Amino acid sequence: MTTEPALSAITAERTRLTNLAYRFLGSLSEAEDAVQEAYTRWYAMPREKQEAVESPGAWLTTVASRVCLDVLGSARARRESYVGQWVPEPLPDRTEWTDAHGGAGADPADRITLDESVDMAFLVVLEAMTPAERIAFILHDVFRYPFADVAGILGRTPAACRQLAASARRRVGTARPHPGPAAGRARVIRDFKRAWEAKDVAALVGLLDPDATMVADGGGLVGAVAHPVVGADRIARYLTDTGGRSTPGMTLLERSVNGRPGLVARFGGTTVTVAAFALTGDRITGIWAVRNPEKLRIWN
Repeated sequence: MTTEPALSAITAERTRLTNLAYRFLGSLSEAEDAVQEAYTRWYAMPREKQEAVESPGAWLTTVASRVCLDVLGSARARRESYVGQWVPEPLPDRTEWTDAHGGAGADPADRITLDESVDMAFLVVLEAMTPAERIAFILHDVFRYPFADVAGILGRTPAACRQLAASARRRVGTARPHPGPAAGRARVIRDFKRAWEAKDVAALVGLLDPDATMVADGGGLVGAVAHPVVGADRIARYLTDTGGRSTPGMTLLERSVNGRPGLVARFGGTTVTVAAFALTGDRITGIWAVRNPEKLRIWN
């Protein structure tokens, strides 16, 4: 009995493709759809065409990247109609990963590698890039694809792709925060949790940068502040008015969010909010609170 061409090599690509697509799109569900579309197109090809492909992995990467490019091209229009603020989909630590449809024990092949390129602050910077900048930068600077390969994927010259990546690199360099050591970040988030639970406005203000910004994403499905909250005092007062230990049934937990210290709010055994943080030194400069239940499926 014969098998499909390079079947093991093809199926082994899923992890890498999912990692690429999540960084391209900032959404696990959209990333999985893009990867599935690439595989669908592969299996739709006649056998002889599959056998003629010199590198199935490269073929799948090209197709998945182009699918993501199309998704990014339409994303801005879709996000203009999105209710409230749009925040990338947060990822839990590997030990807490569950199936996107609510089952336990997700396939390890679909897990995202939690490194600095999925840091929430990093993903937010990527959102400000053009689709071509984002694809070129991630392929070259994060996954180390040569510009000749990037050019083939984007349909541009290597020189043009080099310029796209350079432009993206400048955006990252000017906008990305510079957190301190990992232990220090965890301590700041722990102190923030305690101050929030105690509704200690002064302590919260002391942990926040004076110009800190908080963004909440409810997707129109649950309550969330519609516009960014700017300023340490305003954020502290908003948080103490809307959450903390005195809220009946609400529990705050320290959890890894996209590989960094974060907080998770649970109510009635269900994760209702996942908060990611940006720090500069020992001050919190940004908070992204995801409340949209569609983005929290793998947390429940």
